Amino acid sequence: LAVVRGRGMDTAQATSPGGCELVQSIMDCTGRWLSSIPGNLRGDTEELFLDDNTIRVLSNVSLLLYPQLWHLSLTRNSLELIEPGAFLSSQGLEVLSLTDNLLFTNYSLTATALSALPALRMLDLAGNQLREDMVSVLVSNLSSLEFLSVARNIIMRLDSSIFTNLTQLLELNLEKNYIFEIDNAFEGLQRLQRLNIAYNYLPCLVGFDLTQLRVLNVSNNIIEWFLTLQNDDLFELEVLDLSHNHLLFFPVLPRQSKLHSLLLQDNRMSFYQQLPNGTSLVNITMQFLIIDGNSTNITTVRLWDELCNSNLSSLRLLDMSQNEVWGLPDDFLAQMPSLTHLKLNQNCLEAFHLSEEDPLAMLTELDLSQNQLVELGVKVGRGDILPNLRLFNLSTNRLQALPPGVFTHTRKITTLDLSRNRVDLCPQPDEAKSLPCVDIRGVETLTHLSLAGCGLQGLSSRPFQGTSLRHLDLSDNRQVLSGDLGWLQDLVLTLQVLSLRNTSLSSTAVDFSALSSLVRLDLSGNSLAAFPPSLGTLRLRSLDLRDNCLPALPLDVVQVPLGRSLRELYLSRNPYNCCTLGWWDALQLAEGLRVPDGREVTCSHGSRALSPGALPEPVLQSCRWQTADLALLYLVLALPTCLTLLVAFVVVFLMLKEKLLKMVKTRCGVSSPY
Repeated sequence: LAVVRGRGMDTAQATSPGGCELVQSIMDCTGRWLSSIPGNLRGDTEELFLDDNTIRVLSNVSLLLYPQLWHLSLTRNSLELIEPGAFLSSQGLEVLSLTDNLLFTNYSLTATALSALPALRMLDLAGNQLREDMVSVLVSNLSSLEFLSVARNIIMRLDSSIFTNLTQLLELNLEKNYIFEIDNAFEGLQRLQRLNIAYNYLPCLVGFDLTQLRVLNVSNNIIEWFLTLQNDDLFELEVLDLSHNHLLFFPVLPRQSKLHSLLLQDNRMSFYQQLPNGTSLVNITMQFLIIDGNSTNITTVRLWDELCNSNLSSLRLLDMSQNEVWGLPDDFLAQMPSLTHLKLNQNCLEAFHLSEEDPLAMLTELDLSQNQLVELGVKVGRGDILPNLRLFNLSTNRLQALPPGVFTHTRKITTLDLSRNRVDLCPQPDEAKSLPCVDIRGVETLTHLSLAGCGLQGLSSRPFQGTSLRHLDLSDNRQVLSGDLGWLQDLVLTLQVLSLRNTSLSSTAVDFSALSSLVRLDLSGNSLAAFPPSLGTLRLRSLDLRDNCLPALPLDVVQVPLGRSLRELYLSRNPYNCCTLGWWDALQLAEGLRVPDGREVTCSHGSRALSPGALPEPVLQSCRWQTADLALLYLVLALPTCLTLLVAFVVVFLMLKEKLLKMVKTRCGVSSPY
């Protein structure tokens, strides 16, 4: 519960005698193990926070010393009782938070205390184990309330007696209770604008008639039907959240409303105008038996008529993801000329057709991912189709191609996700020209393209010619790097993020040096046995080398331009050699460089996997022998050999000395005595 009043911006802090922190006239005593309100705080305190303490009783004298108090928070205490006269000296109190206490124990006495607050605007009673009858007593005399939260209690049923006197209420929070029935509970709340009944057990909402309501959240219930009272009244409703329910049909909405956001995610909804087997239910009616006390009423609804009568002209966001929609009714989207965001992902769509009759001229984001699409139909004529589309998500379908010229009318598209479809890019090689493909050449506005998991067999010719791609995802294409890599030349000036994860990259021959604009590169999940030298000239900020076969990184990795620009480096799950970790020590000293998976990095020594930052002494000694100076090693190996040869020479000389001297004398002809 956050409330801000217009005050000066003096941020000087001080500590009161009770250990609380003081900022201006705001006293914060949170988490001080207080069992009562301190009596030695400043008398001009206006806001007092006593959260996370052990206060059990708010007595009649607890607030006597603080007559200027307008904001009091007692969240997460053990509060069981507020004595009837506790607020008599705090008539100006406007905001009161009593969240997560035990007010159910003495709720009638606490109600008496609350009734003495004529200026109270905001009251939070969440998490107090309150039943509906207790709530009725607690708020019965609080006609000044504008905000009320009774979330996380044990309310089960709402009727007209609970909120009778709350004529000024603007916002009501009832989420996370056990509500299964509502019987005219909100009729007297003529100013109510925001209502939250999420996370309850409502089975249906029939006859919805709160015309003044602007925001209604009934998500996470078990609602199967939502039917608005059908009349010509103008509903102020702007946001309706019916997500995470059990809706079977598209909700019957007001004929006249200001609805701009409709959230229907995660339901069981479908359209039955035309079933997959060709059967039509367009004329089927549904009858609702409504029992109100002793009276019984049967309401008959023709679903398609009601759908057509709903005014959706102001709708900007429609989320129908995670349903069972396999097709849309005729002219369904034509009723939504203002639609900017359409989410139909995770449904059962096999085809999606667009034409000039349903231009969706304002649509900027269209998500058709995780369906069963085999066909994207676009009837291209003289008019524009999707002229303002910026994000188009078609991932995880069964598409093999897109209609020719589909991007000629989407002049603002920036993001296209085709991942996990069996598509190929145009132009095709001569021998495969007849095969379907996706042509994105010349789409100048396209900056983000995902082709992950498309089974690409190499990229022939120049498929990215005329684009300005900044983000390109080619991950999970095992053979995308086979063949000519000339396609990189069209991305040299613009490409900033490139993902080549799991693309069977094993050679360091791939030259990345031309990609001078690259700032993020993902090479994880490959078979690199050496660090690609061409990376050294790049000025990347993020590099991912996880799941490769690297025994080490270059010793000068932090001195080259790459090392000076890197801010994020992923290295885990590589078979590093524990005896060649000079590069690791250099990384630890590099200023501004983070290794987010550093704790997962290991090196190998024999059959052991060790942490490079904590090698045992025996391993270090073993490594010193292995990495000793080779000159010294050669000297040690050569010295015994030299000594052996020297000794052998001396022995031979002594044995042959006399014969050698005679031979010399004979040749020289000079006698000499022996």
